[in-house]
Amino acid sequence: MNTLSPALETRDLTKSFAQLAVDTLNLCVYPGEFYILLGANGAGKTTTLRMIAGLLPPDSGGISVFGTDALADPLAAKRLMAWLSDEPMIYDQLSPLEYLDFVAGLWGVPHAAVRAQGVALLDMLGLAPNARDRCESLSKGMRQKVALAGALVHDPRLIILDEPLTGLDAGSARIVKAVLRERLAGGCAVIMTTHILDVAERMADRIGVIDQGRLIAEGTMAELRQQTNAGDASLEDVFLSLIAPQVPEP
Repeated sequence: MNTLSPALETRDLTKSFAQLAVDTLNLCVYPGEFYILLGANGAGKTTTLRMIAGLLPPDSGGISVFGTDALADPLAAKRLMAWLSDEPMIYDQLSPLEYLDFVAGLWGVPHAAVRAQGVALLDMLGLAPNARDRCESLSKGMRQKVALAGALVHDPRLIILDEPLTGLDAGSARIVKAVLRERLAGGCAVIMTTHILDVAERMADRIGVIDQGRLIAEGTMAELRQQTNAGDASLEDVFLSLIAPQVPEP
């Protein structure tokens, strides 16, 4: 049992649209932990992350970020978070450095600190040669890394990522993973969704599996194998046995 106070805690989190999307979901993510939320399309993953990030109001339930009630004090909670979707919006006419200046200004980060941190982030993400290029000239993968730098520029403690590796080549994905691991070592927490199961298997400290809005399994890779009597099976086999036991092997 983890003795740390949670970085993120959801309590009976519920959201409906035309039908129930997230159903009394309870999650805990701890400082220094890389938590990956898996599920089929429509399982409720993105809806969950959008509620945590304050982009969607829940119908009921609670959200706490490093002890701050995110529903009672959303601005204070958002200052502790970063949100990055699979289709980030950045300003085409700005350079990566200008974009980081702009985002940091929204957070009230002093300009001198921004410039030093922005240069360091772009360097870590392999974007230093493009720091003064207009974002419209950058590839999708490079734009994704610019958006990640923007999400990290105010030093968030909880990093929320929805399919962040979409559009990245293998080398860029490795760089992004290294940057996230560095943040985790500093006490941040990461919650991420991905459809790339081998990435989840390699990166996650713990994995949650969501189906029809409910958490149906959770734990380390070893714990998930034990829960499903899967021996040394891959995460793909474990995942499919949980959400689609009727699907035959090819």
